[in-house]
Amino acid sequence: MSPDEARRRRRYLLALCGILAAGIFLRLPASLFEKNAPLHSLGAFHPNPGFTGVGFDENLYRTYVNGVIQQGLSDYPSIVDHYIAVQKTLTGSILPPMRFLYIFSAYLWHQLFGTEALAALHHVASLFGILTLLLATAFAWRLKGAKAALAVAALVAFAPTQLHMSQYALVDGFFAFWALFTLWTFWENLHAPGNCRWLLPYLAGITLMVITKENAAFVYFALLVLIASNRWLQWGTVTRELLACTVLGALLGFVILVFLAGGLETLRATYQLSVGKNYHLTYAIMTGDGPWHRYLVDLLLVSPIILLLALGAFFRLDRGQKPELFVAIFIAASYLVMCNLKYGMNLRYANMWDMPLRILAFSQLSALIPATTRYRTALLAGAVAIICAVEMRQYLLLFVDYPLYELVSEGLLRALQILKSPPAP
Repeated sequence: MSPDEARRRRRYLLALCGILAAGIFLRLPASLFEKNAPLHSLGAFHPNPGFTGVGFDENLYRTYVNGVIQQGLSDYPSIVDHYIAVQKTLTGSILPPMRFLYIFSAYLWHQLFGTEALAALHHVASLFGILTLLLATAFAWRLKGAKAALAVAALVAFAPTQLHMSQYALVDGFFAFWALFTLWTFWENLHAPGNCRWLLPYLAGITLMVITKENAAFVYFALLVLIASNRWLQWGTVTRELLACTVLGALLGFVILVFLAGGLETLRATYQLSVGKNYHLTYAIMTGDGPWHRYLVDLLLVSPIILLLALGAFFRLDRGQKPELFVAIFIAASYLVMCNLKYGMNLRYANMWDMPLRILAFSQLSALIPATTRYRTALLAGAVAIICAVEMRQYLLLFVDYPLYELVSEGLLRALQILKSPPAP
């Protein structure tokens, strides 16, 4: 290695470490910066979220974790039975305890560190926000190389919805990690057919995703579309082993859920009540509906430059851009299902698109600055830095200054002062 190459590598590693350090710092729980907390001295530099209450869903997750702490894992079916009994008396829907992996992870955190249930949930969400940043960087490296990994790491590090999910006891950021992990291992299996080092993590990823949240169905549908489209677009090699793991992973997750619920009929009743009563939940009716382009509107409000660049990349895709086509079809296929759920749309569910959208955004940014341009690397770095600054400003406007908790269109419009009329009582 020449001295110039060594210097470039050192600069690259310093830049990557600096970006990851900033992203990790922003994802640390706000409680660590409170008075008498371990990182109190750094509190002035941490953008603590403006909403400091406990959300309705957060309180339910806390109840489920406390139930596991008090009753033990072996008595999990009784927690499910209690949910069914309560849900039958309600007009609207409350989230079910079948989002097991998030609840179990908080239980493990409590067992290891003695943290109370809500704090454990917060810390798990923060940890997996950090892990998602690291995973996104590694995945981008495998898709597009070192330069793309650096740019995507920066764009994900300051992504507003990623930062938001790391600060609250909500499952969506946690689920986004497993969705992205499954997508990554799927990509690797296509390029290393029959390799158990990738097949087993892929199978585990699907299983863990299924026992995390019912949104796994959206990701699973997108994986099936990617498998089908491989016939024409040739991402890699679809083997019998890969197909078997795709089926077995989902079946294993389903069997675990049946076991946790205490039987197939109990599991069916749980989801039937959860989905059926959602159609009568006032909040879902008021905030969870809209036209098919609802997610595009919400994404435009939160990350306007990222969305516009990603859409630009989408309209200039060709068969030679396999990584971009791969993530674009993943977004499009999952979007197709998600935008058709009556009273079931929320930008929290789109957290799993953050990294794929930023792959597309960087691809479009690279296309706008031709390879022959002088100082191209510096121009790209400057453009990424400006976008990161805009993203951070969006986070401060939406979640620190306003403060916003739920990612629904009305709240986003009010936070950005587009909608100024008083909210309905």
